[in-house]
Amino acid sequence: MSLSLAALFVATFLELSGLFLFGPLLSFMLHARGLDTAAVGGFAALQWLGLLLATPFAGRWAQRLGPRRALLVSGAVPLVALAGMQLSDALPLWAVLYGVAGMASALRWILAEATVAEQAGPAHRGRFMGLFAMMIGLTFMAGPALLSALLAAGWGQRAIAWVAVGLVAAGLLALVPVRAAGQGVASAADNAAQASQDTAAAGVDAPSWRSLWPALQAAPLVMLGGLVGGFFEAGLAGVLPLYGLGAGFTAAASALLVSASGLGSTLLPLPLGELADRLPRAAVRQACMAVALLSGLGLALAPTLGPGAQPVAAVCAGLCGGAGAALYTLAMVEIGHQHQGLALVNSTSVLVLAYTLGGLLAPALGGLVLQAAPLPAFGGMLAVVAAAGLWALRWRSRA
Repeated sequence: MSLSLAALFVATFLELSGLFLFGPLLSFMLHARGLDTAAVGGFAALQWLGLLLATPFAGRWAQRLGPRRALLVSGAVPLVALAGMQLSDALPLWAVLYGVAGMASALRWILAEATVAEQAGPAHRGRFMGLFAMMIGLTFMAGPALLSALLAAGWGQRAIAWVAVGLVAAGLLALVPVRAAGQGVASAADNAAQASQDTAAAGVDAPSWRSLWPALQAAPLVMLGGLVGGFFEAGLAGVLPLYGLGAGFTAAASALLVSASGLGSTLLPLPLGELADRLPRAAVRQACMAVALLSGLGLALAPTLGPGAQPVAAVCAGLCGGAGAALYTLAMVEIGHQHQGLALVNSTSVLVLAYTLGGLLAPALGGLVLQAAPLPAFGGMLAVVAAAGLWALRWRSRA
């Protein structure tokens, strides 16, 4: 692993650990100030709203600023935002700063993924993308675990918040040796010119919500992986507890379904990325879709299994999360094989849009199905989505 790539791994681990420490801590801080549950939830959503709004423009920002400067800005903005929230008690300012931090996270996500895909090299791209996905999964656990340990040790909320700021600052410093994707271009004007030429040749426009359908047509397998990956990995976290409660599980057991999904999304991308380095990538993608299909059927069947319902549901939830994460990882591997430089950044932006769309569709459809249909229909809905994806992959492989 090169120094640049190792530094990016360290920087991302530190920043995300800080952000995932700060997120639940912010909920405690807002609750202590008397905000009701709905208001706290709305605050938590601001970061993700900022990410969603900024994603269509991340590629353009990378072109205008230059990849390296854009990467450093994406690390500096959350640092300033979190520090600003500690220096003021004004909740409206907190809301603005937290949303802006989310917007910067979109740029960081896209540039980091594109940089790993570019610098890993074709022979080991699956391995490194899988490692990166696993490392990100670990930060989901590391941040809250550190928060729990500090609270148990008697630390105050303000002091813990500064620990989060320190982790984000350390992550920014670790970015200094990183050579971002497309960094070889000399100037912002050259960046824009190169991106225009590269993306025109690759059939990938500078990303926007309107560019999603043309991008899907230009690279259907990649965008399909993003859509279904977001559906199964990011989107199910909000509805799996509702499925568990509907199946008669306790609240604790229902919450563990989300943990199982997160564990699967942490563990599975690496071995499947390794397989993508050794086997035809199309076959590995189809295998991931098949795993998602079988997991959906398992969730449909689990409530009928009596004492075995909870462990079967947990395993299936883990496989759903793992299959979704692996599909996204494989899509990034494919993009890395097809594009370089700022064209890679733009393609990653469109993939993230597709992933986000999948993440939005899953809770909306899942909630409707759980409310309007018998419980097994939820797993059936997941199976139908995976079956449609598998059919599309097989159809494209024959075309």
